[in-house]
Amino acid sequence: MTILKLYAPFFDLSNWAHVLTSGKDWMIILTLILMECLLSVDNAVVLAAQTQVLPTKSEKEKSLFYGLWGAYLFRFIVIGIGTYLINFWEIKLAGSIYLFYLCFKFFYDQRHPKQAAEHEKEKKERQEERAAAKGKKKKRKHVLSLFWRTVISIESMDIVFSIDSVLAALAVSDNPVVVLIGGMIGILCMRGVAEIIIKLMEIIPKLQPMAYVLIGIIALKMLLALPPLRWEMPNTAFAIIVFTILGLTIISHFVRVKRHGHKKL
Repeated sequence: MTILKLYAPFFDLSNWAHVLTSGKDWMIILTLILMECLLSVDNAVVLAAQTQVLPTKSEKEKSLFYGLWGAYLFRFIVIGIGTYLINFWEIKLAGSIYLFYLCFKFFYDQRHPKQAAEHEKEKKERQEERAAAKGKKKKRKHVLSLFWRTVISIESMDIVFSIDSVLAALAVSDNPVVVLIGGMIGILCMRGVAEIIIKLMEIIPKLQPMAYVLIGIIALKMLLALPPLRWEMPNTAFAIIVFTILGLTIISHFVRVKRHGHKKL
């Protein structure tokens, strides 16, 4: 019965009708889509790289397609559980600390690129050593085909990558339908237009730091909602803040480009 209560909002047609016809909810959904794209574009590249072991283009596309539906299923499951757990202030506190950590780590790595590069190199070497050790131990024939092993690998990476996005989304909205729609469209956009988003972030490099500024704001939003303050930032206000920061980031980039252009002349 408890499980049915967790997932009841997903099957409430009146809830879906309200969300789909609400301008405020769509503003939040667009915010979640934007955050999903900005925070997960690197993940899309990693997932696409995993398919390169497959011999044909059709198998590569099919593996990503299966991985997409697996990602949707995982989102559905974890959002239902998350909407229940997020009601406990201890979970909110842990989530807020974790999001603050992500924000701090990103900007710390930006200020200390050499240390970050060394850390990533060490991490990659450890992963390669583990993979080589597994390869030596398992020279026997695999039970699953290369295709299904790739699909499972994509799914595993999806699960790891989506935890941050789900936690941030649940801090923005407590309506699971809003979170689910934003996440599903965000995943689709992130997978489908990953190359476009990458090029956009190359043109406007400050989009990535902007995303982590938003993560910091979400962490603060979650922290302020805890006792004894219990102050809830309205979702509409949060969406306005997000799109204002996005607009200012884009405008400041083009103003800077224009100034440099005039200096060159």
